[in-house]
Amino acid sequence: MVTGFQGRGFRVRDDVFPDGLLLSPVRALAWRNAPAITALTVADLGDLLDLEIQPEFLLVGTGANLCQPLRPFVRALEARGIGVEVMDSRAAARAWGVLRAEERWIVAALLPLI
Repeated sequence: MVTGFQGRGFRVRDDVFPDGLLLSPVRALAWRNAPAITALTVADLGDLLDLEIQPEFLLVGTGANLCQPLRPFVRALEARGIGVEVMDSRAAARAWGVLRAEERWIVAALLPLI
């Protein structure tokens, strides 16, 4: 669970992730060298999608403001059966908590709040 924000980053328990955050139901990872939302590719997600159970969708936090990722990125995930939900990173962090409380099997990629 994202428990707060610090500077341009996210707090998860006692850890701060200033450069972006990749979340799955089983782990939280620093997203080092997170690209701009308009340059985001599936490869930039690393092994986030490699879970035993395929996630329902990827929750994308686009930073301080809402900005849509490029269509090829969305289509690549949809071709794998994974939906894409896009919102600013603060809203995405809050949505993560609500959806995980409902035990939804999702993943998230949250760009820093710059």
